Amino acid sequence: MSVQYKVVRCNINGKDVERVVDVRASLTDMLRNDYHLTSVKKGCEVGECGACNVLIDGECFNSCIYLAVWAEGKHIRTLESLLGPDGELSDIQQAFVDEAAIQCGFCTPGFIMTAVEILEAGKLYSDDELRKLLSGHLCRCTGYENILRAVKKTMYRRLGKEIDF
Repeated sequence: MSVQYKVVRCNINGKDVERVVDVRASLTDMLRNDYHLTSVKKGCEVGECGACNVLIDGECFNSCIYLAVWAEGKHIRTLESLLGPDGELSDIQQAFVDEAAIQCGFCTPGFIMTAVEILEAGKLYSDDELRKLLSGHLCRCTGYENILRAVKKTMYRRLGKEIDF
C-alpha cells in the first residue's frame, strides 16, 4: 500500500499557509509537527479529553480526530492566536491565572479554546449550561470549579454584567 499525500491550503492563526500532508495525518499532527504549535496537546488521541481542541471556522473541534486534509480552506485558531502583539495574555488566559484554574497546565489550552468559542457567542450562560459546554474536557488536577469560575467571570465582564458570585 502506498502513502498518499495532498496539498492543504488553510489559514492558521491569521496566516495563509500551504503544506503537503499525508492524507492519514490528523490536524493535531499537522499543527504540532509542521507549524510547531505546541499548545495543541496530544492527550487521548481518540477525541475524549479535549486537550487538542482548536477553533475551526469559529467552532471547537478535537483536532486529534479531525484529518489535516479536512482543513482545506478553513480558518484555524490555536491558543497561540490569543496572545497580544507583545505577548500579553488575553482576558480569558488572564482569568485562568487569576482564578488558579491551572495546575499542571496540560488541559488548559483546550479548555481555553472552548472558552473562546463560548465567549464569542456573546450569550449569558447559566452555570449548568457552562458545565455542559465545558464537559468535553478532562482535567486530572483542578476539580473544574476554578475553570468554571474563570470562564464565568470573563463572560460576565465581556457582557458588561455584574458578577453574581
